[in-house]
Amino acid sequence: MKKSWYSFSVILFALFLSGCQPQERSQPSDQQQTESTSVQSEKRQEASPEEKTASWEFDGEQWKAMSSVPSCPEPLVMESLIDIALVSSVLYPGQYRGGDYKPHGGFRFDGKKPEDITVKAPLDARLTLGSRYIEQGEIQYLLWFENSCGIVYRFDHLLTLAPAMQKLVDNLPQALPDDSRTTRFATSVEVKAGDVIATAVGFAKSQNVGFDLGVYDLRQPNTASKNKSFAKKHEAYQEQTFYAVCWFDLLSSDIAQKIRSLPAVGIEGKTSDYCL
Repeated sequence: MKKSWYSFSVILFALFLSGCQPQERSQPSDQQQTESTSVQSEKRQEASPEEKTASWEFDGEQWKAMSSVPSCPEPLVMESLIDIALVSSVLYPGQYRGGDYKPHGGFRFDGKKPEDITVKAPLDARLTLGSRYIEQGEIQYLLWFENSCGIVYRFDHLLTLAPAMQKLVDNLPQALPDDSRTTRFATSVEVKAGDVIATAVGFAKSQNVGFDLGVYDLRQPNTASKNKSFAKKHEAYQEQTFYAVCWFDLLSSDIAQKIRSLPAVGIEGKTSDYCL
């Protein structure tokens, strides 16, 4: 009887020790912790399953939808995202500026203050990627919006964001000088055409007022990419250069006409691989 009780006590003591041992936690793999993508050499957070099913991904050769997507409206017309009357000049997409090829364009507002400019969403979309970085001593914001049908628009050099946007970018990595690599948000923000995205743009210290706008049609490569010389020259960044479009053509005809009538900024003027 004593021997039996002794054996039972030993077993209980062993179980107690086993229960007190800290359980080893499985560590997430490198792929789970951070997932690299080719869009601007992004740093990305792992998205939720819901995010993945609605997103487009670049596989190194082409953009692919992660699930079935709706058809884009035909004709596809974006709403005006700014007060065109305030624009002094235009940056054309698809040209060299500052020694680098720029698939995006933009607007300048000479004589205006950063807070004079309000930027609105031109199309229903989700804010999926973002970056905050330091340039010329000021924090700048870059935001990437995806419409589920495959149209993307990208803003850069936003200075002051609308509260809903700011709440999301507050979770981005710390801003570093000239490091505009983007991060995929763990959750996205839905925006409707006409929603305010930013209430100030450009640089307050130097009063250099303007912002970049790029629009990309992920459904198929653009016409320029079919040119062998262009394709070879810009294949390193084909996720943007092969899918960028002339966003003038996606605005209403009267707005597009006003934009084309404005002076162009940059040494290449109105030369563009996308706007013919």
